[in-house]
Amino acid sequence: MPRANRQVSPKQALRFCETLANRYCRTGAILLIIGTATGMAWGLTQSGFSRALAAAMTGLPGGSATFIAVSIVAFTILGSVLEGIPAIVLFGPLLFPIARAVGVHEVHYAMVVILAMGIGLFAPPFGVGYYAACAIGRVDPAEGVRPIWGYLLALMVGLIVVAIFPWISIGFL
Repeated sequence: MPRANRQVSPKQALRFCETLANRYCRTGAILLIIGTATGMAWGLTQSGFSRALAAAMTGLPGGSATFIAVSIVAFTILGSVLEGIPAIVLFGPLLFPIARAVGVHEVHYAMVVILAMGIGLFAPPFGVGYYAACAIGRVDPAEGVRPIWGYLLALMVGLIVVAIFPWISIGFL
């Protein structure tokens, strides 16, 4: 049966305090990153960028293939500076009707958008998730860039395959 009034040595107390301090520092770093991304979302909303992007994508030549390609680039960039939910809330209502109008299935377009934002989330140099992962893993972001490129390349190949072959995402509907 464990004892309720166990003695704690000064060394154990110091180690516990150091652990708490490290956890608080990491939590603060992650919250700072998320707060910055939220501020970026607010700035994009106020500037009218989402409507300008939707207007530019409406007039693209080349039909659905060009629309998907531009969407991949746009959402990869947006995914690196915004959290996923603000990006979808800002751009989803504007771009999903355009996707439907050019002949892209809604589920297929949603898969492409989510995959592109996921790549942007961990893409250096701006990826919000990349910096959060570096803070959690205690890795200098400059040191973590080299190992992540193979991972990002594999994700990009997967995204391109899903974008080219819509039946991967809508084949079982």
